[in-house]
Amino acid sequence: MHEFGLCQSILTAVEGKAAGRRVTGVRIRIGTLHRVFDEAFDQAFSLMSEGTVADGAEVDLVVVPVQATCRACGEVTVSQDQVVVCPQCGATELDRQGGDELILESLVLEGPPAESEVTA
Repeated sequence: MHEFGLCQSILTAVEGKAAGRRVTGVRIRIGTLHRVFDEAFDQAFSLMSEGTVADGAEVDLVVVPVQATCRACGEVTVSQDQVVVCPQCGATELDRQGGDELILESLVLEGPPAESEVTA
């Protein structure tokens, strides 16, 4: 499960941003090309965050699709899968955007006087 590797990187960033404060929520923007399954990611994050500032934190996973623009006909396709052929004309010369993101978008921190959200 590559989710564990992704979670390790994210937890390193979370701990740096939290500066010792307890984290109750984490929002992660992740591209569909990472092929992450929500349940597997949640489980990996839960296991890896045990004993850290993010122990028990709720994870909000925002999956970003890939966008492909055909160089031949200009067709724009948005997909949850890798696009290798233009669905309109069959051409294989495509310009791809997005789908490969891995961004720690925000944290919800517990702390006085009330919970606060930090944009990462």
